[in-house]
Amino acid sequence: MGTRRKFTREFKEEAVRRLGLGVSVAEIAKACEVNANVLHRWRREIQDFGVKAFAGKGQRRADESRVAELERKVGRQALEIDFLRRCLQHVEEQRKLQALNIRRSSTRTSKRK
Repeated sequence: MGTRRKFTREFKEEAVRRLGLGVSVAEIAKACEVNANVLHRWRREIQDFGVKAFAGKGQRRADESRVAELERKVGRQALEIDFLRRCLQHVEEQRKLQALNIRRSSTRTSKRK
């Protein structure tokens, strides 16, 4: 299997510009030696991202997406840790109260003897 071809931002923008001028997708695809679906994707990226379309080497948006996903995961885990910390604190308080109650009751019975 061959390596993926890389196209410059200008190349992609020019191909999409020609689509806007009414040149058929088939003609542009043939001239650019790309699949028609690739042209549709480029046009959609320009519509969706404007000047930010085609940033970097093609991996930036995927990397940003991964970072955002990891940040959400870290946020969820921080909430879980906070929740569990409060649960543990509550359990510890209950344990201490129970220990105090046991001591008080055992002290009372020993004094009565």
